[in-house]
Amino acid sequence: MSPNQTFTVGTIGAGNVAQTIARLALAAGHQVILSNGRGPESLAELVSQLGANASAGTAAEAARADLVILAVGWDQVPAALGDLTDWDGRIVIDATNQWHHHDPAAEVDLGDQTGSEHIASLMPGARVVKAFNTVFMEVVAKSAHRSDGRLVIFFAGDDTDAKVTVSTFIDSLELAPVDLGELRQGGRFMQAGGPLIALHVVKIA
Repeated sequence: MSPNQTFTVGTIGAGNVAQTIARLALAAGHQVILSNGRGPESLAELVSQLGANASAGTAAEAARADLVILAVGWDQVPAALGDLTDWDGRIVIDATNQWHHHDPAAEVDLGDQTGSEHIASLMPGARVVKAFNTVFMEVVAKSAHRSDGRLVIFFAGDDTDAKVTVSTFIDSLELAPVDLGELRQGGRFMQAGGPLIALHVVKIA
């Protein structure tokens, strides 16, 4: 896969996480389709600000992109996915954390299941890769084009080809992809309550 390959990137959710990744993706030459629960019309001003190669669509339209970023609050996941059932092998970057309303004091107890394993169970047929959930978006936004190294973006997933694609995408944003293995093990390090949450690491050279 060429490191210069461009993707269509669909976002399910259009908040801070989705917007930050979208801005970096657009700067890297990718196309972005943003969606939220209020419909494409509510995103007209944002799309206008983002400029060329950005558009607004329905969740179904965003879900047909080469890469789909799930970036909504944990409690909003069921409604955001709605009737999206035909994932057909598409790659989904899970940027969620299992906190109620983003409250670190209210982690969702999933028993022995990791957050991304739970997400994958809601998206049959999708190839889920956990990424972008451990870092603060204000740090990510400031880290592109830095001269002292690249901000590390940890990722984990069960599908090797999907991880290669996500790694290529992260690299295109001038960030440093670091593979932590499968959702079961790597995802546990990355999820809410894990040791990598809010840990910002710069890879030198």
